[in-house]
Amino acid sequence: MYGPPVDLSFKDLNKVADAVAEQPQSLLRPLTTNSKGKYLSRSLRLSNNSLTDLVGLQYTLSHFIAQPSKLGWLDLSFNKITCIEPVLCELKELCILYLHGNSIWDLSEVDKLGELQHLHTITLHGNAIETCKGYRNYVISALPQLKTMDFSGVTRNERAMANIWHHRTKGTLNI
Repeated sequence: MYGPPVDLSFKDLNKVADAVAEQPQSLLRPLTTNSKGKYLSRSLRLSNNSLTDLVGLQYTLSHFIAQPSKLGWLDLSFNKITCIEPVLCELKELCILYLHGNSIWDLSEVDKLGELQHLHTITLHGNAIETCKGYRNYVISALPQLKTMDFSGVTRNERAMANIWHHRTKGTLNI
């Protein structure tokens, strides 16, 4: 069984690796650890910090989480992240990724997440990409397994429309 998220939000972190010097927030449900002192959780919150990149993410996950390869939910919202880094694609069990309220400006960055087979929920609103024409269609067509985007369900009709949109704009979209 897995416990509540390891919450390192609001820690004024500039680098992900700086989190290892911090104690997770206390929650209503206490965090449980294994015999090595690692948390039995599949979730990590690093929201509301000043992170610009994800250098040191694997190190930080290994420091806090008993089974880092099983991470299912990562909250990186409200930071200063400008691109989707390859380290996120190493998290093969990732189901939920919050990236809202960052500084991602290139819509094609979303394509990098295509290899995450289990990713069913993503948030990207509050980034500059949200203002791109066809934003929602683009994300849905790039990540066809999505069930929820920006806290709103992806409907069958929406998925069909995104596929049509994708085929019509392929090669002509200025991102």
